[in-house]
Amino acid sequence: MFGELPAARIPWLLPLAGVCLRVDALGGFFMAITGAVVAVVGVYWIGYAHRERLARTALIVLPAFAAALLLVTAAGSVTTFLYGWELMAIASLVLLLIDHRRDQVRSAAVVYAVMTQSGFVALLLGMMVLAAAAHTDVFTEIGSIPEPARTVVFLLTFAGFGSKAGLLPLHAWLPRAHPEAPSAVSALMSAAMVNLGVYGILRVDLQLLGPAPRWWGMLLMVVGGASAIYGVLQASVATDLKRLLAYSTTENMGLIVLAVGVATLMSASGVASAAAIAMTAALLHLIAHAAFKSLGFLASGSVLAATGLRDLNRLGGLVRRMPLTTALFGVSALGAAGLPLGAGFVSEWLLVQSLIHTGTNRDAVVALATPLTVAAVALTAGLGVATMAKAFGIGFLARPRSDAAAHAEEAPATMVTAMAVAATGCTVLAVAPGAVAAPIGRVFDVLPSVGALDRTDLGLLLRLPGVAGSMGPGLLAAALGGAAVAVLIVARWRSSRRPEPVTLPLWACGADDLSSRMQYTATSFAQPLQRVFHDVLRPDTDVAVTHVADSRYLVERIEYRVTATDVVEDRLHRPVLRVVAESARLIRAAHNGSVHLYLTYGAVGVLIVLLVAAR
Repeated sequence: MFGELPAARIPWLLPLAGVCLRVDALGGFFMAITGAVVAVVGVYWIGYAHRERLARTALIVLPAFAAALLLVTAAGSVTTFLYGWELMAIASLVLLLIDHRRDQVRSAAVVYAVMTQSGFVALLLGMMVLAAAAHTDVFTEIGSIPEPARTVVFLLTFAGFGSKAGLLPLHAWLPRAHPEAPSAVSALMSAAMVNLGVYGILRVDLQLLGPAPRWWGMLLMVVGGASAIYGVLQASVATDLKRLLAYSTTENMGLIVLAVGVATLMSASGVASAAAIAMTAALLHLIAHAAFKSLGFLASGSVLAATGLRDLNRLGGLVRRMPLTTALFGVSALGAAGLPLGAGFVSEWLLVQSLIHTGTNRDAVVALATPLTVAAVALTAGLGVATMAKAFGIGFLARPRSDAAAHAEEAPATMVTAMAVAATGCTVLAVAPGAVAAPIGRVFDVLPSVGALDRTDLGLLLRLPGVAGSMGPGLLAAALGGAAVAVLIVARWRSSRRPEPVTLPLWACGADDLSSRMQYTATSFAQPLQRVFHDVLRPDTDVAVTHVADSRYLVERIEYRVTATDVVEDRLHRPVLRVVAESARLIRAAHNGSVHLYLTYGAVGVLIVLLVAAR
């Protein structure tokens, strides 16, 4: 990130084009984020693999997956980039299929395979058009791309990169794959792999094709905002802890792409200060999301390993059985909620500042887009707080709602150590974001849309370019800490002046004692939000009434079930999956093992090639 490395070309490693490696400030930035997540997951993997008794395949493929992630960021040519991208997809699919004996895993793998290969087809076509229009596949040699090839490349590559980033409507693989994959793999996929979708947008769409026109920024804002709102809505009603975190990834990737879109639009509209603040918010939130989301999935993996449960309705009481994991998940939830002292607070604050400080610009597009975007960010932030309050409060506090949760044991030392390292990163980003100011500044230098703009000062006080406002996260943390200490001192002083307390039983509404049936479940907690957003979520509700034997009037049991469905998946992706499955059956029927039939296929293929060549 801070120097120049010579490009490396290995012509014999891959046929025809070979391998071209070149790392600049942008690739180094994403390589550093990926490497940090890989290092934390590697430490966690030691205790996790031993506790879960993972097969040797997982131990072999995980390093290959990590190498593929790094290869994508180091690729210096279109060919090398596509090879690394496909290796990343295959390795992650193999890791997802580790527990392939379960039907849920196989179903999730099918969805993931179809979605990732569909995105790869769009990406492949876009990169082929790019290389053909530029007459080279080396990134540094790609110059100005003429229209309409430039627009075609943008639309195809944005679809491919958006699929990997989990953006709407290509997000369906996230809530399917993450819950079924091993938790360490989920952390890598959600905190490192999805980032490469944003890397592709920055590298190809903004750097190689840039500077981007205004409508590109508008498209990024619309897709990012829709992804953020839809993702957090689904997370707010999810009862599966890992599924909740997966939808939270869609939410945060949406916010990042939204910030990139704001930077693109503002740069093209001449609002330089807002563009610089928005791009800083996007890059800072990338780092923050990698920190708190990897911590969240690792903590959920510890809970799953200790209890065998992901259902928030059956968890609870873990604060007494797993106090370290509870505290560390709380750090992750605070970051995901975007509250002060959380890793995501500063970046979300910067995004809002970029939208409300557009100056006296009288551009109609900017004037219309900014208030709508502020509303989308505010709605996302509010629902994010409710979502993480549900995940932490229902899943870890109160009383346990199952025997497995009541008898859970703390995670091994290596797993706790890895989570503690991720939590330290979250704390540093929350209190002293200036620690990552230099890498962010280097990325600015290689992006044409913001390269010449003033930087946001991420020192003790966050000073915004061209804006009078500022904010000090470290000072805010010190003030909150001082206030908490003062409250404790006053409470202790007042308790010392009171007479000796008398111990009495806690009032339990006439019952003998409080029980888990008297507290909220994840479903009941989310019920108000589900009612408000019923038209978007469209939940399936089922009420089953069991009568006492030989009686139509005496009720023995009433069961109320609510299942939140993904409308986009049901309406858009399921028909595609059915078409893929039917095509696979037809292809399977054409491969009956007959050598003569295969020779006929070959002869027909050669004949078609000759006819085309003759023309």
